[in-house]
Amino acid sequence: MIIEITDLKKSFKEVKAVDGVSFKVKEGELFAFLGVNGAGKSTTINIISGILQKDGGKVKVCGYDLDKEADKIKNELGIVFQNSVLDKKMTVYDNLRSRAGLYGIYGKAFKVRLNEISELLDLKDILKRPLVKLSGGQKRRIDIARALFHNPKLLILDEPTTGLDPKTRITVWNVIEKLRKENGLTVFLTTHYMEEAATADYVVILDDGKKVAEGTPHELKNKYANDFIKFYNRLDEAERYFKALGYSVKCKNDYVEVELNKTSEVAALIKAKPEIFDDFEVLKGNMDNVFLKVTGKDIKEV
Repeated sequence: MIIEITDLKKSFKEVKAVDGVSFKVKEGELFAFLGVNGAGKSTTINIISGILQKDGGKVKVCGYDLDKEADKIKNELGIVFQNSVLDKKMTVYDNLRSRAGLYGIYGKAFKVRLNEISELLDLKDILKRPLVKLSGGQKRRIDIARALFHNPKLLILDEPTTGLDPKTRITVWNVIEKLRKENGLTVFLTTHYMEEAATADYVVILDDGKKVAEGTPHELKNKYANDFIKFYNRLDEAERYFKALGYSVKCKNDYVEVELNKTSEVAALIKAKPEIFDDFEVLKGNMDNVFLKVTGKDIKEV
């Protein structure tokens, strides 16, 4: 295991930001911490990275004990913070040279690593440009380059795509997947985007500082998310019929959504009331449904 967390605790006065959280991260996997703002995600990674002192629990990263070998852990970590820590007045080149210097990477070693990183993240054409002249996606690539310059074993991404437009988010994720595939990098992601969590190898869901669910996306969906029927015609009739049968029904402007107890019900339902099934589809439960089930919150509305 590259990360082992046991009974982690951190409070800010009366607020228990992290309340007895335990989990493990396997080497080489994409691990996702899923939760709304204030769930405890950023507090946890700030403890792992040595920015915050924990109140209790055990933290091991890359085999090192945080209480005894914090400096060794820092050398194995690369962190992309939610808010960029790059110097906006400096060029891309100078930002990366400044970062490299913190790890004793100078001269020829710096040039070699700069060339590797530039090739990997397609930076060669923007190295001499100041940060203020770059797009959101370009800046995020520089954030990632900065975090990776010293060849860490573990890349921590704290809400890396928050505030980015959809096209830029896709660009950032293409870069991250390339790094995982080519370098075998372990990625620890905090996010409130369900589509990002759905691509992870393993997910831990936090709510009010506590771990409320964990597993692969497939395991979580099988355990917590029911399938649905969406009706696009005869909406009033579908709504009345399924409510009378005791089903959970959501009514939108152009469809009615019925939550199933199990997928195998569909055949019997069609046979019993075929006239309302003239325009419908059956949908698998997703991570939004999982999150709502385990937290009681709709992450899109929080």
